[in-house]
This record gives sequence, C-alpha cells and structure tokens, in this order.
Amino acid sequence: MRTLTSAMVKEFALRQGLDLVGVANIERFDGAPERMHPASIMPHAKSVIVVIRRILRGNWRGIEEGTYWPNYTYFGYHGLLNSFFIPMPLYETACFIEDFGWEAVPYYPGAPEVMPPDEPIRPGAVAPDVHLAIRIAGMAAGLGEMGWSKVFMTKKFGPRVRLHAIITDAELQPDPLVEPGSLCNRCMACVKGCPSSAIPHVKEGRTVKVQIEDKIYEWGDVRMGRCTLSYHGGDPAVSPFIHKSFPGYEFDASRQNITEDMAYKMCWPFSKGSWRRTEEDNSGYIIEGHAKICEWGGDTSYGIGGSRGCMRSCFHYLEKQGRIEQTYENGEFIKRPRWLLPNRTAENNQ
Repeated sequence: MRTLTSAMVKEFALRQGLDLVGVANIERFDGAPERMHPASIMPHAKSVIVVIRRILRGNWRGIEEGTYWPNYTYFGYHGLLNSFFIPMPLYETACFIEDFGWEAVPYYPGAPEVMPPDEPIRPGAVAPDVHLAIRIAGMAAGLGEMGWSKVFMTKKFGPRVRLHAIITDAELQPDPLVEPGSLCNRCMACVKGCPSSAIPHVKEGRTVKVQIEDKIYEWGDVRMGRCTLSYHGGDPAVSPFIHKSFPGYEFDASRQNITEDMAYKMCWPFSKGSWRRTEEDNSGYIIEGHAKICEWGGDTSYGIGGSRGCMRSCFHYLEKQGRIEQTYENGEFIKRPRWLLPNRTAENNQ
C-alpha cells in the first residue's frame, strides 16, 4: 500500500479548488454526543478532514445595499456553494484517498438540531440521522475557532466560509489547534448588527463551551429562534418581500422567545408555500419574493436576512482592524448608512 500523508491530501484538495484544508484525529472528538460523532458513521475512523471554501464578499453586496437578494442564496449559501462548488472537489479528494486503499466518507453538513427522534435501526448503534457539528469539526481540524456569534472564523477569510468534511480510516497527521480567542476578540459588532437581538452581549454571561484536547472554546449562547426568524424570512425588518405581500402586518422578531424548530415551522410555510391567486394577490405564493429566492437555492434552503450581524458586521470589523488576511482594494465593506425596515408594514403598498 502506498503511503498517504496529510500534506498529500491537502495539496490535492487545494488543486481541486478548495481554499483551506485541515485534519483532526478521531481522539479530538472524545466527549462528542454519539449521534454527532464521526465514529457513529464510520466506527473504524482514524481521521476527519475538514475542507473550506470561501463565501465571496460580493455575494452579500446586493443585500447590504437592499437592492438584490438572489445572489447570496444561489452562489454563497445553499445553492451552488453548498451543493456543487464544495461537493465536487470534496468528492474528488475522497476518490484520491480511496485510490491509496483507504475508505473515505464524503460528508455533506447537516443540521444536528433537526435529527428526528427515531429508534436505532441496528442493535447497539445510534439512531439515524447522524450529523456532525461541522463547525466544531472545523475547530478540531485546526482551521479556526467559533466566533462569539456561533459562526466559524478563519484567519484568512474571517466568517466568510462554508465547511464540509471527509471521514476516513487513514491515519493522518492532525493539524495544531487554533488558540482560543486568537481570532474573535469579543468586539460585539455582531451583537450590534443583529436585527433580531439573537446574539447575547458578553456581559450577559450566556455562553456555550467545548473542550478539545487541552483547549476550551467558548461562544455566545445564541437565541436560535430569533436568528432563524430573521435569516429565513420571518422578520419584516430585513425583508421588503414581507412588506410587499403583507400590507398592515406587524411582527417584531427581537421580542420572540421561541425555539429554533418553532421558528422554522413559521418561516418555511410562510416563505415556500403557495396560495390561490386572488385579486388581492395574483402571484399564487404566500410571499412571492421569498419563494423565488428559495427556487434559486434549489428549492431547499434560502437566506433572506443575509447574516447582517454575525457575518457582514463581523468581517467588516475584522477587515478594518486588519485581523484577517484577505484584503480588498475598494476599502470597507459597509460604505453607506445601513438600512432596516419597520416591524410594521405599510398598509398602502399594494
């Protein structure tokens, strides 16, 4: 059997178009819940390779200006980035590993919070569907750390990244862990920029902690119900499409204390559902703008709020402070006073 090294895997993956690659040994997942553990997918796993591809800064330009929404969902979120631009080179890298005689499981990142409460299929195993906490896997692979707002941060791109992984039985040299607090300095720009007040201020003391080897990583305990409402189309403050389709409607996402699951159950039918065509609204959709953006994302996921605080405010601050490596000739990302719409929609829009 030919020797396969971490350096060989990284070199190949980068040649396929991936931006960053890191390796974790399986021991770094000690303490992870069984239903989120790589060994629950591959019991003989030795390594987890986490890959990153950047989100283009320009993917957010239209939302930041309040003029154009599809670009982020199509190119930077679920559409092509998560479903094509990363999986293709990821799969080629998995093939490269298997050419050396090692098994490779290409992993598409799911959401652990949506795992159904099912019984195990195989006696002694955990129930499906197993989903890694992909951002924690990224930390275990030495690629970065969790920012205060729960987004994953890297030295090169800040929070502008998406992650996938490969689980393998090849024993590869792990990368050194990033020192906690070396990327996120708790500036609270994310808190100030979040339209739904989903991110707690550091003074509140609401945190989540994870230990990997001798390092403890800590971030804010985000109110995910509020976050989901803003991001996935339940917040009039960040959606002109709600203002168009629901004149007279009033809703303040920042005052809600519902769970993430409840927020999804509100946003998905609200945004993706259809309705009979009427004189009042002949589109045939509940909210036409949301439904069309969802179609751009492959009809499975979509972004309306565009991560105003946790990503846009964050990388704007990091760039200004020189805390990330990628820089831009046109200066600061946020160039004009930022917009937010009223929580109550005007009654004469139609």
